Amino acid sequence: MPRNMDRSLGDGGMPLLGSLGLVFTAYGEGWVEATWQVSELAANPLGGVHGGVFGVIHDAAMNFAANSALESGDRATTLEVSYQIMRAATTDDALSVRGEVTRVTRQVAYVQSTVSKLGDKNQPDEVVTRATATFLLRRKPAE
Repeated sequence: MPRNMDRSLGDGGMPLLGSLGLVFTAYGEGWVEATWQVSELAANPLGGVHGGVFGVIHDAAMNFAANSALESGDRATTLEVSYQIMRAATTDDALSVRGEVTRVTRQVAYVQSTVSKLGDKNQPDEVVTRATATFLLRRKPAE
């Protein structure tokens, strides 16, 4: 049964994410989905998403996914994030974000995320950037 993370829907409890245009829309055990309408705050003067903003979005999505895989009271803390940007995104783009846990051990979670441009009926979504991360898990003491 997924941990109840309903309070994190929307901006994830982080006003910065809302200001960047990110909205978490759905989650389950070990995964999260979001929409991202890039705000001007996320863009450089030419309207392209600044590379560091992708890092913020990936870290937030993967953290949400990692925490949704844990029991209530357990926490995940980012140890390392790596991401690659494959194509540009601008303030005109409607993007989707998905974070997903690939493996959980007692002390570590391995997570990945993808940001994609939404395609139309005749075109598939285009991957803009992908990331992987490692999270340290802090488990609540056994009772």
